[in-house]
Amino acid sequence: MKALPFRQFVLKVHGRCNLACDYCYVYELADQRWRTRPRAMSPEVVAHTAERVAEHVRAHGLAEVEVVLHGGEPLLAGRAAIASLVSVFRAAVPARVRFTAQTNGTLLDREFAELFDSLGVRVGVSVDGPPEAHDRHRVRPGGGGSWAAVRSALTLLRGFPGVYGGLLCVVDVRNDPVRTYESLLEFFPPAVDFLLPHGNWSAPPPGRGAGAPGTPYAEWLIAVFDRWYERPVTGVRLFEELLNLLLGGRSGVEGIGLSPSAQVVVETDGSIEVSDILASSSPDAAATGLHVARDPFDAAAELPPVRAARAGVAGLSGACRRCPVVRVCGGGLRAHRYLAGAGFDRPSVYCPDLARLIGHVRSRVAADLAELA
Repeated sequence: MKALPFRQFVLKVHGRCNLACDYCYVYELADQRWRTRPRAMSPEVVAHTAERVAEHVRAHGLAEVEVVLHGGEPLLAGRAAIASLVSVFRAAVPARVRFTAQTNGTLLDREFAELFDSLGVRVGVSVDGPPEAHDRHRVRPGGGGSWAAVRSALTLLRGFPGVYGGLLCVVDVRNDPVRTYESLLEFFPPAVDFLLPHGNWSAPPPGRGAGAPGTPYAEWLIAVFDRWYERPVTGVRLFEELLNLLLGGRSGVEGIGLSPSAQVVVETDGSIEVSDILASSSPDAAATGLHVARDPFDAAAELPPVRAARAGVAGLSGACRRCPVVRVCGGGLRAHRYLAGAGFDRPSVYCPDLARLIGHVRSRVAADLAELA
């Protein structure tokens, strides 16, 4: 049977960053291969990648794909390089190409905003809440905070609604959850993503002991969910996906539900990799040995690790397969299941949190449906 196609292509257009966030899975965790890779994606690698995406689109009859400009910090590549990349892809790929960029916001000025507006690129910005929360982690190499620069960028983006894609916030259970959420609303985001900090059974995330029964991340997210559910003034992707799954739909995001991953990554040197988040657990976990200069993306889709990650319930541990919420949880992010020496054949290190959050959301929805009935 032919492998499922990739529909999202994450391009590491620049392999360095102007911040030194202490939780960054690219620079601060297990994978340090960035040190030996080129700082930026060359025009040759861009051209090879565009050709491979075009080949993939034709092979699978795709009408639309997404290209994500990522890093590091993608804006370090500069306006000319980004404009050239978009032009090369639009000329080569016989399908609609949606471009998005994920940035820390510190370099996002009016010239970049106008460029993205002209190119049709939507931008997501990372911000972790109010100043003291944001600047606890998202610091410059010298130790100074980045919140003031991000605030300026987000104020600017409000004037470019076609560019402003939303906010990405990494959960820190030391921060007040509702205050964090409401501080994000001050920037009038069209959408908010809350992400769990990366960790696994060998390197547990902050405040989450491996195997401990407590649910600190669930309690944090439940407080935000209740505030959002009562007054949903913007989209919160995690909550929307949970509601969708609980009401019988399918997930469209990685780490929730059982929908197969449609993402593949191209590094600055042209290496083809699976989800780069996997490298937070082990340097080799994301590697495929493939390269855009010689290998089609279908070769990555046929690899055993990719097939395992797309196998639905069959690709999960025995404990997950027996769990009553597995259709909604989906086992969580694959990277969060890792144990050194044993691989990924276990539940997420966040398993108690995921079960508690799903149970709470289901109870709220069930109560409302019962009242309507």
